[in-house]
Parts: sequence; C-alpha cells; structure tokens
Amino acid sequence: MAASLSARNIVKRYGGVVALSDGNLDVNAREVVALVGANGSGKSTMSKVINGVVVLDGGQLLLDGQPVHFSSPQAAKRLGIATVFQELSLIPQMTVAENIWLTREPLNAFGSVDRKGVRRRTEELLALFEGTFKTDLHADAPVASLPPDEKQIIEILKAISSNPWLIILDEATASLDSRQVQRLFDLVKGWKEQGKAIVFVSHRMEEIFRIADKYSVLRNGRTVGAGNLKEIDEKQLVKLMIEKESVLGFLRGEAKSEEKQEKEIALEVEDLINDGLRGVSFQLRRGELVGIGGLRGQGQRHLLHSLFGDIPYAGAVRRSGKEMHFKHPGEAMQNGFALVPGERAREGLLYIRSILDNMLLPSWRRYGLPLKIRSARRDASQTGDSLNLKMAGLDEPVSSLSGGNAQKVVIGKWLMRDPQVLLLDDPTKGVDVSTKAEFYALLNRLSEEGRTILFYSSDDEELIGLCDRVLVMHDGMIRTELAGETLTKQNLIAASLGVAERGGGTE
Repeated sequence: MAASLSARNIVKRYGGVVALSDGNLDVNAREVVALVGANGSGKSTMSKVINGVVVLDGGQLLLDGQPVHFSSPQAAKRLGIATVFQELSLIPQMTVAENIWLTREPLNAFGSVDRKGVRRRTEELLALFEGTFKTDLHADAPVASLPPDEKQIIEILKAISSNPWLIILDEATASLDSRQVQRLFDLVKGWKEQGKAIVFVSHRMEEIFRIADKYSVLRNGRTVGAGNLKEIDEKQLVKLMIEKESVLGFLRGEAKSEEKQEKEIALEVEDLINDGLRGVSFQLRRGELVGIGGLRGQGQRHLLHSLFGDIPYAGAVRRSGKEMHFKHPGEAMQNGFALVPGERAREGLLYIRSILDNMLLPSWRRYGLPLKIRSARRDASQTGDSLNLKMAGLDEPVSSLSGGNAQKVVIGKWLMRDPQVLLLDDPTKGVDVSTKAEFYALLNRLSEEGRTILFYSSDDEELIGLCDRVLVMHDGMIRTELAGETLTKQNLIAASLGVAERGGGTE
C-alpha cells in the first residue's frame, strides 16, 4: 500500500480553456486534505487528473516520490486510487450489487460469478450505512428505484469495495442528509486509522473544518495556498479563494437596476419543493436579469427545470399574476417560457441533424404542414445573423460548428419563439472569451427589450457583472440575495459556502 501522492505543477487544457495552469496537491496516509476553491477553480479537473479520468498536459504525479502516469481510470484503480463523484456513474437498470461489483465480480472455483458471495459482500458493505436508509435497501434492489441520497451511498460503497489506499470524495456529501454525512465521517476516521489517505472536495465549510486535517486552495487553475486547517479560519480560507484584482468589462449600470424596480412583477415563485428544492420563493420583474449563484448541485438545475415543467414540484408559480402549474415543457413553451439547458450535447442539440433542423425544433409547428420552408429558412437565417453565427450554411450538420457557435444554435432556436421568460443553465460554459462577450451583449439587449431572465452561471464574475440581483442557493434553498453594494465576489463566495448564513462576516 502506497503512503503518499503528490501532484506537481499540473497543467490541463480543454482546447483554448485552461482548467489547470499550476495545480499542486500533497496527500499522505492517515490524513484528510480538503481541496477547495470557487466555481471553475479546477477542483474537479485536479480530481480527474489524479484518478486517470483525464490525462495531464504538463507537470507530474508522484506516488511515494516516484513519477507515475495514469492513462486511464483503470490504471489509477490498479494502484489503489478510487473516486466518489457527485455526478453518479451508476447504471440505473442494474441492481445495487451489480453496480458495486461491475467488471470485478468475485468468481467461484469454476470460474463463474459467485452470486452468493456477491450478495453477501454487498450486504456487508450496506451494513456500513445501516439505519440511515429511507427505503428497504438490499443487494438486489434496482438502482433506478432509489432516492438520490441512497444512490450516492451506493457510489461510495462502489468506490471503497476495491479497498483503495487513496479515496477522493468529490462533493460526495451534497446529496446526503445529516445522519448519512455523520456515518460517512465516522467511516473516514476509520479509514485514516487503517492508513488510508482521503482528498475531500466540498463547498460546505462546516464539514471541511469538521473532518479535514489540511487544506489546499485552487484559484483560476493555480494552487494559491496550502497548510494545516488548525492554522486558518473560514474567513481567511474564503479570502484565499478570491481574486483580489478583478476587472469586469461588462458591468451593468445602476440606473438600469433602479428603473426595473418600477416595473411589474413578471414571475412569482412561492415555496417550490421537490427532491432538489426545499421551499424556494422569489419574484422577478419584467426586464430583470436575475442570477442564481452558489456552487454546482445546490438546486439550480432543479429550479430551472421545475419552472420549465420538466421536473414535478409542489408550490405555486405565477406569471403576471396568473397562477400556472406546468405538467410538461410544452405547457411552459405555450406560456412564453424557454430553457437553455446546461448540457448542450445531451439536452440541447441533435448533432446528427442540420443547423436548420436544430433551429426549428421548438418552432416547426408554426410553419404549417406541409412546412413553409422558405419562411422557416428566412427566420432561421435572420436569427443566426443576429447571433453572429459562423456557419457554412443552414444545411450543414450542427456537429460541424465550434462549441461557441453550437451554443448559439441552442439559444437561437428558443429566440425564434420570442420567449418572455428565459431560463438559462450555465450558457457560457466551455465557450471562448469572444463568444462570451457576444452572449453578454445579447442578454443585456433581451432584458432591455423587456424579457425576464433567470440565469445560473458557474462563473461568479458573470453573475456580478451581468445581473441586477443574485439569488444564492445552498442545499436546495435560497440562502441570500445580493444586490447593489452587497453583490461582491467575496460575499458571493461566502454565501455559496454557507459562511454568511451562520453569522460569519466576510470583511
């Protein structure tokens, strides 16, 4: 069993985007290191480099002081490194036992799967969280039937079933309730005593100071601080995560925000509740551009998809004073709502179809049957021109476009419907700087035209620079509203981490 792992001067690029430019991390046996940073700082990329999911572009990994190269997750697993991601890797159609032991099934003397042994060892693992389950969880239960917290527990058990020496917990507590978190932390203490090392990635400051021994802070892809947690407090840790000098070239004028205060309420949300939301309430005025802040996975996606009729919810939604409860996205679209999803490849585009086909997806009924193709092409071309969409032609496959231009198609297809309420889920993620600037100008123009925009971004500077107000979400609730002088990077990060809500100032 290894005793230490070091990441030295790690560099990782995704096209023109630099995710890590100088990432460093040291973790030793019998210790928990908290890897912290704001949105987009490089935490998840660092985790993926260490466990072989992505191959580094520069720097090196050292295992017990010796250089090591992980070409795949399997290579890292063979050397005793396991990761628990917040984004689950489970296969819903398979059982709990099948998911935990997939590709590593214990065999009997005849070389076939030892099904009794698989079930017995699975039940032993489940016993580690006994008393914290909401369902009758057992080895043969289909994963699709489990609530999110129990799926997360299965993900944890899957990682530790191989008896790794290094365990990376990447936001692994985000879906767990307090009892389950306490049980996990009890296990972490036991793992330390067994000589294991743990990297703990979390946005919850209380948990970080409760379980970790050391910290390592990433900011804009660079490690900017590391040390013993006993020698730092929450405020100091937050300040390390913040860029001291930040120049925003797309600030909105205060006069616009004041003007919007006089306009009528366009959208009112009251006590929205579902698996990801714990009583969300707010109001938006016509022409307002309101941001949703907080670290990923705090309910932002649930909120946007609930408002679009894509996720069931309890609570009230009123548009211009009229109550409505969308059962499916079609109803939301008919009432002037549009949703630009966060995963364009999976949720926003049909990559095997043409640009024109994609632009017409939400609107083709408007052009009759048979299709009035000339009108459709004219409108799609005009929308593309307004977005400065760079393409060879509307009949080219959307797969031929760059990431930024593909995202313009995702936005353009909804603009063709002339929506009055625009829901945006991290629309500039993975696009270049010049395309981002075009998006910023577009959002400003749409809000000035009277569209109401609810905008989640994983980029804190976008929220500060673009939005009239920012609603900061934490654990499925709106914990803080920031506007005017309070809408600063420091306040936004502190609220995202739950510091402000416990009375800890950030001055």
